[in-house]
Amino acid sequence: MQEQYNAAIKEIEELEFKNMLSAEEDQFNAVLQITAGAGGTESCDWAGMLMRMYIMWGEKHGYKVTEQDFQEGDVAGVKTVTLQIEGDFTYGYLKGENGVHRLVRISPFDSNAKRHTSFASVYVYPLVDDTIEIEVKDADIEFETFRSGGAGTNHRALLLKTRNRVRNCRIRRTPSGC
Repeated sequence: MQEQYNAAIKEIEELEFKNMLSAEEDQFNAVLQITAGAGGTESCDWAGMLMRMYIMWGEKHGYKVTEQDFQEGDVAGVKTVTLQIEGDFTYGYLKGENGVHRLVRISPFDSNAKRHTSFASVYVYPLVDDTIEIEVKDADIEFETFRSGGAGTNHRALLLKTRNRVRNCRIRRTPSGC
């Protein structure tokens, strides 16, 4: 009876896992970018703590973690770091980490021992492979060209100078539905 119960629990957990990570991109590797927010040394230190936390998490789960970009903080920590984490469903697990992370603590860098709030942003992107094909039809692309003008400009002088040049161009995709 206990064996059947354990088998049923295991199967339910597998179904919950498949349901939770059912988006197409969840199976991909992840690129994780951490950027220190306002707060100087405190925020850089907080970003460094987050970096170490994600590296340790990846290693604990048997994922390969590589550092793609690193910019050191002035006194401590990091200003920005980009990590690539490779393994099964890494993006699926990490996509919930997107956003701004906040830390409130007594600062070790403040001689007055005041409480500081530090911020760091974390963005997680799926590392897509070459199996995804993107097709944009010519009928879906719209080009808009326009010149500067309005208050504060000498429109006549501007027109004479730029008659044969396009000042601004905007490319817009308008899906045709086909």
